[in-house]
Amino acid sequence: MDRQVRIVCLASGSGTNFQALLDADLTPGQIIGLVSDNPNAKALKRAQDANVPTRVVPMGEFATRDAWNEGLIETVEELNPDLVVLAGFMRILAPAFVSRFITINIHPALLPSFPGAHGARDALAYGVKITGCTVHLVDAGVDTGPIIEQAAVPVLSDDTPSTLQARIQQEEHRLYPTVIKDWCNGAYAITTDSGRSRVIRLI
Repeated sequence: MDRQVRIVCLASGSGTNFQALLDADLTPGQIIGLVSDNPNAKALKRAQDANVPTRVVPMGEFATRDAWNEGLIETVEELNPDLVVLAGFMRILAPAFVSRFITINIHPALLPSFPGAHGARDALAYGVKITGCTVHLVDAGVDTGPIIEQAAVPVLSDDTPSTLQARIQQEEHRLYPTVIKDWCNGAYAITTDSGRSRVIRLI
């Protein structure tokens, strides 16, 4: 594939996964924009330092959540992405968004176990010996989209939520750029079987 794949990232906070993507060779993928719901997100500074255009769509500037969803869709559409990549974006996307854009996320647990905002904490509380991270397509649910790739991280006897989260993040920073580059090179396809979507690896 020799055509550039236009990537727009969405982030709400510090943007460590966004930085990992900036630092990686995603060819033929190229990050052409960052959109945030948080005007104070550190990810915005990371984008500016890398000369990546930024947009901010704060929830508080819209009368309703539906209006914010429409504003987010319009903002992302202006950037004309081929792929949307979530990098710590802390809002649930509307069905209209995920039906409009192919959207990929990374979650700090081995889905379908421990969905939601506290994957490391929940894994510790449950007492599992292995957790990890999952790259998946985003659908209208919460961390319910088809799984693309996963990586395992052992849970140590003296782990706290913060130490476990830090080791999961290290694995995220390795796995996420690899999957995004492979996706941009046509390594995956979305198929539908009995009404359910899944992702298969082609190469």
